[in-house]
Amino acid sequence: MMKLKTIAVLLLFQLVIVSCQKEEKKVVTTESKITNDTIKTVKTEEKIDYSNFNIFSLSIISSAEKDSDMDIFISVSDIYEGAQPIPADIIKNQKQMTYEELQHFELDASSRKKLLSGIRLTEKDSLYIYEHGSNKLQRMPVSQLKAVAYLSPYSDSEEVDPESYMMGFQVATHQKTTDYDRYNNAIAYFGNKNPFVENKMKAVKWQKAGADISKKYFSHSKLAQGKTYQSQYENMTYYLQDYLEEGNTVERKLAVINDRKEKIAEKTFSLAGSDGGEFLPLYGIDADEANVFQYTGHLFKGKPPVIFGFIAQSFGCPSVSFLDQKEKDFPINCDNRH
Repeated sequence: MMKLKTIAVLLLFQLVIVSCQKEEKKVVTTESKITNDTIKTVKTEEKIDYSNFNIFSLSIISSAEKDSDMDIFISVSDIYEGAQPIPADIIKNQKQMTYEELQHFELDASSRKKLLSGIRLTEKDSLYIYEHGSNKLQRMPVSQLKAVAYLSPYSDSEEVDPESYMMGFQVATHQKTTDYDRYNNAIAYFGNKNPFVENKMKAVKWQKAGADISKKYFSHSKLAQGKTYQSQYENMTYYLQDYLEEGNTVERKLAVINDRKEKIAEKTFSLAGSDGGEFLPLYGIDADEANVFQYTGHLFKGKPPVIFGFIAQSFGCPSVSFLDQKEKDFPINCDNRH
């Protein structure tokens, strides 16, 4: 069955990059006042500092040597501070270099040191990759990762400068294209502690909800009400309400109900103000198990459960939302520049 994942943007120039997409105008996420109730969190003795906390998507790049292979890369350009650490020889000698030589190269020792300094990372830190689609955790010492640069497909092919490059770390090379989901359904973090809870994430499988749900858990809106869906996670029931404008879904509201029938969390996902964004299919409704986008569960140590995967952005990066009105969303850095 042909997958719906083609929603992801394919970027050419002998370089195809598929990453969590970015949005110039942020998707509107609003919250309502709800019943004061405790949402279960996963207890841990290890405390994680979530100030200046950054998570990243993994970019999937088609191999220059073989179209059926992929290189896996994490760009840190979104958080890098300072002048791009591109070796001066690259810019100076670009007219004598082939496009293949310009588009991808490993940073020299001096440039690598600048990159690490610009993102406040050390060689003693680690890269943690959590594959939420399969609940697998991978750890790699930063000292063993190649610091690399990839030419952005949106750069001027006639003249490149340091800002034309995406800076980051190569995770793997020559991976099979059949592993697309493995890397697309993953979140990465650099640091000295693992922030991820293991084996607590699951795909959200939706089914149609009864007509009484809309009146019971969702407030009046100027938009026309569409279909209502529901799903279950631990002691919580998720209700999702579509809101329509001229027959098209432009907003979705999520209400989370505990086993005492109290509303303990509410989120609004809206396309208002977005440029080219669209709602992703719902697993169980208009997508099968090969096309899961929404995931939920305990992802971060000491934090409430999360949910994400509702909107595909053409510009900007997606976010992870917490099922707690006191917690701000975590944006996923994805270096989607236009």
